Amino acid sequence: MNLEYFHLIDRIADLRLEQREITVEARVPETSTIFEGHFPGYPLMPGVLLIETMAQTSGWLQIALMQFQRMPFLAAVKEAKMRSFVTPGELLSIDAKVIHEGSGYTMTEAKIKAGGKLACNATLTFRHVPFPHPDLRGHMETIARQIGFPEQMIHG
Repeated sequence: MNLEYFHLIDRIADLRLEQREITVEARVPETSTIFEGHFPGYPLMPGVLLIETMAQTSGWLQIALMQFQRMPFLAAVKEAKMRSFVTPGELLSIDAKVIHEGSGYTMTEAKIKAGGKLACNATLTFRHVPFPHPDLRGHMETIARQIGFPEQMIHG
């Protein structure tokens, strides 16, 4: 996880296009300025960043399913539940699956496990559009290569 640049996914562990599912991994950094205020003496990963981690996981699944032709943007978060604390240094396993698609929107169910225990889950809705700027697409291609997105799926 590179919190300073909002890259919350370290690597794609498993991409199952036929099942419309993905599993990624991310290690919470041992130190970060976010932990200075959240919370002094008891550092915890903020819930909003856990939601963003699930959104990024879902986003990579959608980019794969749309063959790197469209960019998903988070549009809604439903039924987000923080079930346990996530602390610095923990290895997270994040799963997402598509549950509905249509009219330029996609809904996913996502969950994060830390130490094999469910830490949080949510239903997320995305609007997807053609990449709005070549720089954004180029940036996403660079990140895709860093996290192990299948090279043959990057049409750059």
